[in-house]
Amino acid sequence: MCDLQGCGDDATGKPKPEISNADRRSLIKGAIALPLATILAYPDLTKAAADTTQPISIKIPPGKAGTQGMATGVIAMPATLPAPTVLLIHEWWGLNDQIKSMAAQFAAQGYIAVAIDLYGGKLATNAKDARKYMGATNASLATAQLTAMTNYLRSHKDSTGKVGTVGWCFGGGWSLNCSLATKVDATIIYYGDVKKPASELASLKGPVLGHFARKDKWINKAMVEGFEREMKKADKTGLTVHWYDADHAFANPTSSRYDNKDAALAWQRTLDFYKKHLG
Repeated sequence: MCDLQGCGDDATGKPKPEISNADRRSLIKGAIALPLATILAYPDLTKAAADTTQPISIKIPPGKAGTQGMATGVIAMPATLPAPTVLLIHEWWGLNDQIKSMAAQFAAQGYIAVAIDLYGGKLATNAKDARKYMGATNASLATAQLTAMTNYLRSHKDSTGKVGTVGWCFGGGWSLNCSLATKVDATIIYYGDVKKPASELASLKGPVLGHFARKDKWINKAMVEGFEREMKKADKTGLTVHWYDADHAFANPTSSRYDNKDAALAWQRTLDFYKKHLG
């Protein structure tokens, strides 16, 4: 379940989408692309999609003390180039197969996609470890890593020069943080921490899309409405907020609060938003 620190690890217990053995074998061989919800519902398919990505590691340019190092993750390339780019930021679990498979899905939609690792290779499989890794995140280092990877994507030899960010829960907040730290053309937040004053939001350059859940007791209505007010104070008019009759982590098939219908709607809105602002 989810609490004030994030999302837990209960299995959904909900019926999974039907899939033929032929489709399963074809996806594992990389021959077809099944619907996102189907892939994420099956661990073996999620791993097969994740395995289509490649490791990536770039140096962080010299900057403020404590921010030197590397930015790492995985990259997925689309069939057609040049292409716009997307930077994915993981949940409090770390860069697991689910997030890697999301990068593969964005590549299938025509984007150069990088899923960054803000935990330095650590993966949590229980809420206790996830909370520990999230709490140990160095904000200065994470900002430097995200900025470096955003700049890498913008200047990639096969990039159109457009960059979007997207993150879930822990990563949703960091999707916004990245867009405050450097120029981003389109920002997407899935139920992430958006408690920011107008003074910080002033640096935002591009439009923002937010997916939020009415039953969420952490990223709740009061926080989101406060975000909308602060955006107006900062004279930022490019905010679109969608509310779903769901709970925190509704877009994560491994969560007990997964909602297939709302997840599919949010995914389509995500793709439409990027198509409009990234091309």
